[in-house]
Amino acid sequence: MELTETYTLPIPQQQAWEALNDTEVLRASIPGCDSIEPDGENAYAVALSAAVGPVKARFKGRMEITEIDAPHMYTIVFEGQGGAAGFGKGQTHVKLEPDGDQATKLTYTATAQVGGKLAQIGSRLVDGAARKLAGEFFRRFGEQVTGGADTVRAESADSGDTAAQAGATEGATEGAGDGGSEEPKRKKSWTAWISKS
Repeated sequence: MELTETYTLPIPQQQAWEALNDTEVLRASIPGCDSIEPDGENAYAVALSAAVGPVKARFKGRMEITEIDAPHMYTIVFEGQGGAAGFGKGQTHVKLEPDGDQATKLTYTATAQVGGKLAQIGSRLVDGAARKLAGEFFRRFGEQVTGGADTVRAESADSGDTAAQAGATEGATEGAGDGGSEEPKRKKSWTAWISKS
């Protein structure tokens, strides 16, 4: 699975970078996230609950930040185990670029592999769930960095799958927490943690 999306954040680049490196902001933004704890240099232990189609599980895993070029880009390498539900692993490359003085364009490309029950439910469901989680992450992230104003705009790199795009901005997946159902304003033409094959 591969996903690529771009989001426009209504904050300067340095502020966006700091927020992306703030574990409290990330914990509040990741749907279903129970905890993010330091686990070595530039590494974190993560626990979260998620649902992908009929498969619901609590995942425990680790993410490591590599290829750091502050405040422009970094790569997140992640892996997690969900018991009988299976596992997921992959990486996300995040890039920040100024979009004027008071906005930042965030582009992410994520690749991931899943195994166990997750791999048996089909790539379309997994891709749709990944898009939905990514959309919810950025909706919450935008609220965190703007004090509640819902102004994050998404620009999809793949305008062909409109159903998946619409699903990306609905509320969190069942069992992954509910942060509200308001959708971000979308603009045709970022990111974890995940995009499309």
